[in-house]
Amino acid sequence: MGWNGRCGPAHRGCPGISTYRASETPAKLGGVRIDVFSIFPESVDSYLDTSLMGKARLRGLLDLRVHDVREYATDTHRSVDGTPFGGGAGMVMSPEPVFACIEAVQPRRPLFVLSPAGRPFTQDVADELAATDGFSLLCGRYEGFDQRIVDHVADGELSIGDYVLAGGELAACVVVEAVGRLVPGVLGNDASTDDESFRHGLLEYPQYTRPATFRGWEVPDVLRSGDHAKIGRWRQAAALDRTIRARPDLIVLRGGLSSAEEHLLAEHGYPLPAPENAPAQDLP
Repeated sequence: MGWNGRCGPAHRGCPGISTYRASETPAKLGGVRIDVFSIFPESVDSYLDTSLMGKARLRGLLDLRVHDVREYATDTHRSVDGTPFGGGAGMVMSPEPVFACIEAVQPRRPLFVLSPAGRPFTQDVADELAATDGFSLLCGRYEGFDQRIVDHVADGELSIGDYVLAGGELAACVVVEAVGRLVPGVLGNDASTDDESFRHGLLEYPQYTRPATFRGWEVPDVLRSGDHAKIGRWRQAAALDRTIRARPDLIVLRGGLSSAEEHLLAEHGYPLPAPENAPAQDLP
């Protein structure tokens, strides 16, 4: 299911109040807005109130709102799940409280269900979302969602990997932090994201700090040379070598190595990929 620009047929509001939760009120609510829906909102809110994300909230760069779906349950026990039609193990999240919460809050779109069936969440997806004015995330529990939630109130699904968690709260924190740190002003130096892993289809080059010698292990001489051109070439070669060794699949995805990259690796004494990961040849 695609999500760009699409809003489902059930996106009609109803009276209600936002269950916006935060330990502190942001300095201003003018930043990128991200709504998170969960039956365990404290687990999300406590993490997002710490460190980088917490500072961004207080500065008004990120308008992070966490909503308690259980508050919209209407029975005595505040139930948010039910047994699956057709039988089977486990419980399924019910549509009534989820729809009621989302329709009351009227969150920022697109709204994503966090699910193993979703679009893989990558750095490119984080870049896409950081360029918007906001989005929303719906955290699952139990055996998953009633399919009508996915079909009629969500705009799409996101997955953070091919494994199963007890719920979507950790996944929500992953997505929020990966996107939030790309919002201008959140990092102390916006250039910090320029050479990160996955930014150019490669892992980041190795980093070093003081002392220059630690237990006999030396920082590479080029990094102490002061020659920024040489440092740049070394970092590019080191990033290529690191990616070839640790994530050869990324080299394949970017179409292999160019002749210039092969020469750069040889210049710095790094081996070329094994034959099964042989680089693509340059066109004549």
